[in-house]
Amino acid sequence: MKLCFTIDALSAAGDDAWRLLEDGESWRPSVFAEDLRKGDAMLEGPEQVKSWAGLRLRKDKERLLAPKGKPGMFDFLMRGIFAHAIPHRLSPAPIPEQTQMIEAVRQAKPGTPWLAYLDLAGHFRMLDSSRERIIGNPNIAVRGEIASASDYTGPEAADQDIAMETLYRQFLAGWLEHLETRRLAIFIPDAEKLPAEADLTRKIGDWQHE
Repeated sequence: MKLCFTIDALSAAGDDAWRLLEDGESWRPSVFAEDLRKGDAMLEGPEQVKSWAGLRLRKDKERLLAPKGKPGMFDFLMRGIFAHAIPHRLSPAPIPEQTQMIEAVRQAKPGTPWLAYLDLAGHFRMLDSSRERIIGNPNIAVRGEIASASDYTGPEAADQDIAMETLYRQFLAGWLEHLETRRLAIFIPDAEKLPAEADLTRKIGDWQHE
C-alpha cells in the first residue's frame, strides 16, 4: 500500500479550503480533499498527522493561515477553521475481507465498549473505546457503532450469518465512500437501500488511485 497525507483546512461553512505547503507553515487556497499538487506538504503516515488533526487555525496575512491551538474540552460547536488529515492513495485499494471482519468480531469479548473499524490498509480492527482515542484518530478509515453486548461482539455475534453479511456490506459501502471522498472516520451507512455486495466490490475494484 502506497499512501501519504496532506493537511487541508476547511472553514466552518465549508465554502473555503486551504492546503498546507511543503514548508510546513504556508498554505494555498484549494478545493477540500483535492488531488496532490507539486509543492503540497506530503506526510508519510498517521503518526506525522496526529498533531495536525483537529487543530484550530486562524487567518494570517503572510501565510494565509496560522495555528491557533486545539479546541477546548467544552468547545462542542467546533466553529472556525480546522485542519483535517487527507489520505492520498498512490496504489490500488484492497477489498476488505468478510472472513477477517467476522474473526475480529469473534475475538472481541462482550462487556467492553468496542468500536469496529477499517484501518487505512482495509483491515478490520476492534478498538476499546474506553482506552483508546476515536476522534481525530488518523488510523480509522471507516467506523461502525460502539457496542459491548453479545448480540454485537464475541462468538454469538460472529455466528449470526445475516447480521455479519449486513455489517460487511455496510463496511464495504463506507470503504467506497472513504476512497471516493478521501475522508477519514466515515460512518457506515444504514443497511437500508445499500447496493448489492457484488456492486460494491466492483466499484471498489474499479476505483482509480492517484
